[in-house]
Amino acid sequence: MAADSLEALRGDVVSCRRCPRLVAYRERVARTKVARFRDSAYWGRPVPGFGDSRARVLVVGLAPAAHGGNRTGRVFTGDRSGDWLFRALHRARFANQATSVSPGDGLRLRDVYITAAVRCAPPQNHPTPPEFERCRSFLAREVALLPHVHVVVALGGTAWGAVLRTWAVLGRDVPRPRPPFAHGAEARLPPRWVLLGSYHPSQRNTSTGLLREAMLDDVVRRARVLAEVPGDLPRAVKDDRT
Repeated sequence: MAADSLEALRGDVVSCRRCPRLVAYRERVARTKVARFRDSAYWGRPVPGFGDSRARVLVVGLAPAAHGGNRTGRVFTGDRSGDWLFRALHRARFANQATSVSPGDGLRLRDVYITAAVRCAPPQNHPTPPEFERCRSFLAREVALLPHVHVVVALGGTAWGAVLRTWAVLGRDVPRPRPPFAHGAEARLPPRWVLLGSYHPSQRNTSTGLLREAMLDDVVRRARVLAEVPGDLPRAVKDDRT
């Protein structure tokens, strides 16, 4: 049997039709569109992860946006959440530019790979538990295919929970009690992962001030510090946020 690869995983993600509700929704959105993108060709399929295959940092979001990743075919691309995320990644030297509008826009990621817990845009941005379950194998395969990753940034409590469940599915130890999500939370997952929590840069969170750019910068900079610690991570790593 041929070895798995990120390219093979991408093909499996893009061709997936496991969730009838999500298939119907993503394809309907792609047909009907929205006024500001009326002349755009929509992707309308599951959205694979992307980034540096040798990344030490993995960023996990919830799902593609209906008129973002579901339109452009690249997660966090072409929507306001992505605007916030890529500005932060650029400031922390993970990205060569601060904007991401389309797959051909020249964006290059260094030392980071970006993905989502669910690969199809869901109605009301709310996947069901069975939909998370059906997508979990994709995230598990990504983790296995990114052997240099030892820092994971979970954008939102739902992504945080998805990462912990995926870790358990892979047969690895999840601390008990299970680490709770909070913005700025930091959990050690043996043997050498660190899980960082951030509020999701959704428009609801950013417009209400629940998440500010400086707060997201703090988490992304912390990921940069931890990524540069070689070998097994010590129990405490100096924090340069102050």
